[in-house]
Amino acid sequence: MTVTAIHRLVDGCRAATHPARVTRLRSGWVVMGERQVFPGYCLLLADPVVAHLNVLTVAARAQFLSDMAHVGDAILEITAALRINYALFGNLEPALHAHIFPRFVDEPTATRGAQPWALDWSAAPEYSEPMYGDLRCRIAQKLEWGSISP
Repeated sequence: MTVTAIHRLVDGCRAATHPARVTRLRSGWVVMGERQVFPGYCLLLADPVVAHLNVLTVAARAQFLSDMAHVGDAILEITAALRINYALFGNLEPALHAHIFPRFVDEPTATRGAQPWALDWSAAPEYSEPMYGDLRCRIAQKLEWGSISP
């Protein structure tokens, strides 16, 4: 088995050592993105780690996708984003994880319609607790309390 960055992130979440850990859901861990290309950008990491969505049982697959949408609901409510973009690739890190991106009405016109990988990630701020810790805590509280508004 190939150990990926996703495996290392899940190990850090399990050990409570990953500083950007948000919370544990039924299907896996929610973490803040290493680069906050959009404030509130999170990932859902499957735990146990599996290669991709299609190796899961129907029930586990449904749980992962439901948890992914639940994270999107929380981010939408906390950040007042216009919408949420979801992405599952696994080409570079062949382990199931979902990218959950809030998109905002005030994004620059030049990037408003762009998919996130077309943006300059090196210019995006790195996750740090002083800058994003409050946002991380508010997302965690929303997910843990299950108080997502319809």
